[in-house]
Amino acid sequence: MSDRNLITWSSMISMYTQHGQGKEALAVFEKFQVSSNENPNDFILSSVLRACTQLRDVKRAIQIRGFVIKAGFDEDVYVGTSLIDFYCKNGDIEEAKLVFDDLPVKTAVTWTTIIMGYSRSGKSEVSLQLFQQMRETDVVPDRYVFSSVLSACSVLNFLKGGKQIHAYVLRNGTETDISVINVLIDFYCKCCKIKIGRKLFDQMPVKNVVSWTTMIAGYMQNSFHQDAMKIFSEMTRLGWRPDGFTCTSILSSCGSLEALKQGIQVHSYIIKANLESDDFVKNGLIDMYAKCTSLEDARKAFDAMDEHNVISYNAMIEGYARQGRICEALDLFHMMRLRLFSPSLLTFVSLLGVSASLSTIELSKQIHGLAVKSGVALDLYTGSALIDVYCKCFCVDDARLIFNEMTERDIVVWNAMVSGYTQSGQSDDSLRLFLKLLTSRIRPDEITFVALVTAASDLASLFHGQQLHSQLIKTSLDLEPFVSIALVDMYAKCGSIEEARVLFDSINQRDVVCWNSMISRYAQHGHAKEALMLFDQMVVEGIEPTCVTFIGVLSACSHVGLVEIGLNHFQSMKSSFGIEPGMEHYACVVDLLGKAGKLHEAKEFIDQMPIEPAATVWRSLLSACRMVGNLELAKYAAEMAISVDPNDSGSYVLLSNILASKGMWTDVEKVRKKMNSNEVLKEPGHSWIEVNSKVTVFIAKDKTHNQAESIYWVLQKLTKQIIDVGDVPELTTLS
Repeated sequence: MSDRNLITWSSMISMYTQHGQGKEALAVFEKFQVSSNENPNDFILSSVLRACTQLRDVKRAIQIRGFVIKAGFDEDVYVGTSLIDFYCKNGDIEEAKLVFDDLPVKTAVTWTTIIMGYSRSGKSEVSLQLFQQMRETDVVPDRYVFSSVLSACSVLNFLKGGKQIHAYVLRNGTETDISVINVLIDFYCKCCKIKIGRKLFDQMPVKNVVSWTTMIAGYMQNSFHQDAMKIFSEMTRLGWRPDGFTCTSILSSCGSLEALKQGIQVHSYIIKANLESDDFVKNGLIDMYAKCTSLEDARKAFDAMDEHNVISYNAMIEGYARQGRICEALDLFHMMRLRLFSPSLLTFVSLLGVSASLSTIELSKQIHGLAVKSGVALDLYTGSALIDVYCKCFCVDDARLIFNEMTERDIVVWNAMVSGYTQSGQSDDSLRLFLKLLTSRIRPDEITFVALVTAASDLASLFHGQQLHSQLIKTSLDLEPFVSIALVDMYAKCGSIEEARVLFDSINQRDVVCWNSMISRYAQHGHAKEALMLFDQMVVEGIEPTCVTFIGVLSACSHVGLVEIGLNHFQSMKSSFGIEPGMEHYACVVDLLGKAGKLHEAKEFIDQMPIEPAATVWRSLLSACRMVGNLELAKYAAEMAISVDPNDSGSYVLLSNILASKGMWTDVEKVRKKMNSNEVLKEPGHSWIEVNSKVTVFIAKDKTHNQAESIYWVLQKLTKQIIDVGDVPELTTLS
């Protein structure tokens, strides 16, 4: 063109900006400054600022803003809106707000830009405040404003506010806009109102790919994976072509359902639709194959990527971690660090999960050190994972140190510490920590109560168990399946077997774990008839017994000498239920025969076992020999048990007690010397009693209790009375 004016230059710069070619737009602007004597107008300046935003060119944008102020365009709505957009997208929301406040006139685009800016910067509550201010002006909200505000409500999980905006949309007739309906569906799905989202979806007169993708993603995010699969099938059946976002969502559902066949079908579509270059899709494929335990395919998808990122590494490491393949997970983590990728929270959580499952303290400490260096050791997710791994490695004190250092704690962190104490046998500490939890603002959930009820069970503290049961009823958590099972177990362990049965009968949906718990507790209390009747009822109701079920059944038979019935149940394990007997089942049968005085049959049963007998099997025979007084067979059983497990004190103690009962003190001394030479230590016996709602533990020969002198004085008096009536207590050398 021989002659160019402001409109010509403005059109050219605007065109490049609209097509995302920021460099070309700035180059044309530089030519304009050199070749034209005119000052740029508001359209040119706003286009140049948008180009700076695309390129994240802060230096150039600051120069342009200086020019804007000099030229008197600082109050121009178009230039001002472009400046607000630049500052918002470069993370300087405060500067954007200053520009916004200085504008005398604001359009719907201006309001949308600042509202979206605050929402993206994590200040969604300010977005809603700005929307309220906008409603007080003459500016009519458009679909972009509604989308921005609904997104803010989604982030805040502000259901009431979102419903109000939905009503406002209906009043203004904007509900016919497909993009607004899509955002409403997304809002309701993110607020866990999936049925309302589906209703809106079904009522849409016209749908687009975004509509289908939003609904599929909503189902996936709310863990309705089967529904996600159904609607995806419907989408493809109706001829819609899923895009990368759709495929990523459905791959996640396939992984969660371990639906490998469907995942492979989606992969085939991805190849046909040429979507393999999408980074989200690639990571989705890795995650899907890893969750479907097809790690070789996951690794192929990982290795096929031209450029990896932290997400792809995390997906692969998590896959290896889930299957306990620690070497591959660590090798990949090492490769990740060599390529200078900074590990994320998920990386550390995955590695700590493997370490916890293997109870490897040294590895756990190394991962902890790296987490400290990365500055994420006290994050909620990493902190709870560290507490869990230290508890599982029996370093509860270290777990408590991490817990104490955390400035922010959610219920997951509290649960990790409470459960850690319970699993480590420190039930008193578990209950004490619960009292601290009650003084915080965090409400305990069903996982908390399961750990606490288990702690009460371990302490055999009916008082604490009943208190916890009352709190569960108040919070309506007593009907949760895992909680109900824990309560049944607690009452039975605390001796209230009738209470346990009443609670068991009140449970609507009883799974096999619940049945096993009740059968086992009946067996432990010597109620063999009730245990066997419950087993028959379980089979009639169609519940498939497990190996744990038969341990309870065989133990019940053993307690009351039901030899034939017990043997029949043992035979039915494989013939009727396809369960291969394990070592504990063989030990139960030996105990069953031994307690019935059939020692030789028990010995013959051991000799005919298809697997090598473990020490526990021989100890069962040894224990029976003690009851019958068969010294010769007892020595043989003890010798076999010790040869299998030389470090177990139980076999030495049982043999020593048998020898002591026969007055064979020289042989008793030999057993003691053998224990010493093998460096075997007997764990001291202990018992506990609950007095005035407080549980006190007593250890054999321990005199640390503050009332020890009075206790032993009473014990001596009782022993003397027993001897005076002619009943001499059995004294053994190692008890």
